[in-house]
Amino acid sequence: MNPKIQLLTENIERSIIGKREVILKLMAALLSGGHVLIEDVPGVGKTRLVTALSESVSGTCSRIQFTPDLMPSDITGFTMINPKTGESEFRPGAAMCNFLLADEINRASPKAQSALLEVMEELQISADGVTHKLPVPFMALATQNPVETYGTYHLPEAQMDRFMLKVSIGYPAPEDEIKLLGGGFGKAVKLEPVMELSDIVELRRQAEAVRVTDSVKRYILGIVTATRESEYTLLGASPRGSIALYSAAKSFALISGRDFAVPEDVKTMAVEVLAHRLMLSPKGKSQFGNAEAAMADILAKTPVPAE
Repeated sequence: MNPKIQLLTENIERSIIGKREVILKLMAALLSGGHVLIEDVPGVGKTRLVTALSESVSGTCSRIQFTPDLMPSDITGFTMINPKTGESEFRPGAAMCNFLLADEINRASPKAQSALLEVMEELQISADGVTHKLPVPFMALATQNPVETYGTYHLPEAQMDRFMLKVSIGYPAPEDEIKLLGGGFGKAVKLEPVMELSDIVELRRQAEAVRVTDSVKRYILGIVTATRESEYTLLGASPRGSIALYSAAKSFALISGRDFAVPEDVKTMAVEVLAHRLMLSPKGKSQFGNAEAAMADILAKTPVPAE
């Protein structure tokens, strides 16, 4: 594993125990410049995972609780007249940071949710005709509870497509939960930064330079095409999805200590990158129940190139 990623991962594991696979996929999104949606039941550590990441990197972090009365200006900011100078000035909202935690994102109105579209795609905020660039690096991490729908607003497909990954943490293994019971993990663990923002920028540059052969590119295209042509889907992955899988595979290769990507990197990231972009047909819902299972089936049936 890349030494810097190893250090960052181990630091996060001081707060989140037994979830290295999830942490590494979060690292892949970080190195790809992508955003992450963490969907899981309450109490498994969604917010703690995001907090641990932001505390482990010496950047700024904002947490905003998404509620029905949240205004778009709370996220993006607004322009006001300074009473002392009489001049207009921009007051930045919560999004003007390196790590934005959008907690319970599906509890805010569609109007508030849409304020994140430009933030996530263009990495900028437009207010009163003026564009304000976000800090570099910037990453949005959102959480939502999939089992409670009362008082929630479904995220539109356009916004789901802007998340590079959708991950679930899941319940801990019994041996890990035993450690939780007596190890003080129920209390907040304050982490010290182990990585500078400049290190993230450099790792992103290295990830971008990872080599990908034509056969691996065709493998990515084969998976994406299968999502569009499957009888189990009404809507397949978009070109944004294929680009995201390409970038995520390169980042995971770097995490694994390689300067070239292999089909296994694609397979590792494919479900988390593509499943939330699919819309299942009635037959797909009957056969698989959810998009993750359908995506795993597509992945299993797609021929893997011999590298």
